[in-house]
Amino acid sequence: MKIDLNADLGEGFGAYEYGEDDRLFDVVSSANIACGFHAGDPHTMRATVEACVSRGVAIGAHPGLPDRLGFGRRELAISPREAADFILYQVGALSGFARAAGGRLRHVKLHGAFYHMASKDANLAEEVVQAVRSLDPGLLLYGLPGSCLEAAAAKFGIGYAAEGFADRAYLPDGQLVSRRLPGAVLERSEDVVRQALALAGQGRFQTLCVHGDTPQAAELARQIAEKLQQEGFEIAAPHANETKSVE
Repeated sequence: MKIDLNADLGEGFGAYEYGEDDRLFDVVSSANIACGFHAGDPHTMRATVEACVSRGVAIGAHPGLPDRLGFGRRELAISPREAADFILYQVGALSGFARAAGGRLRHVKLHGAFYHMASKDANLAEEVVQAVRSLDPGLLLYGLPGSCLEAAAAKFGIGYAAEGFADRAYLPDGQLVSRRLPGAVLERSEDVVRQALALAGQGRFQTLCVHGDTPQAAELARQIAEKLQQEGFEIAAPHANETKSVE
């Protein structure tokens, strides 16, 4: 059994550090790197990519909405064409940093409100997927299982890794509880580890996320990885030929 453990990294910018990136690199198998819209900057992108290459962590782009003040977690009224351009601009830039560092981009995971908007809007999802495919048809897309993004990935023939969230509360229908509501983020380590094991045990998730801004994220990730390995899971980034999409 194999499962990926991912974290959102490179979300500092300028003189501001954010998250526990250095410690998370020791645990996670893939990184979703901010591309400058919701967080990050060229220098942080370069340093984060170089750290991935030196420490054997799969490089992923984490494009967000152009809303640094709201950390990309507020929905914006954007057209599908604008969404595609946001992808081309951000993912293209990070891919260039990856090549310059001697690595390569492996996956794309939308950030925050962008992630949820494209999960629910078929037109938005199709433009996002086609933009990713135009950059590199071998890229994987990370997203919610059963979402519009997964359907679009199947339609246009790119790999899709169904993602579960170890540190976020779920609704009965499988959607995430809005961050605007209390209890949306799980903070007790026992709850986070229990949920990670439950999600992994379902067999329908290829990757699990621990948010870099969750309190004690690195320690939570370490505990999750340890428990998963005890249950017989190998922590490793997915490859395109190992993923499945809905038809």
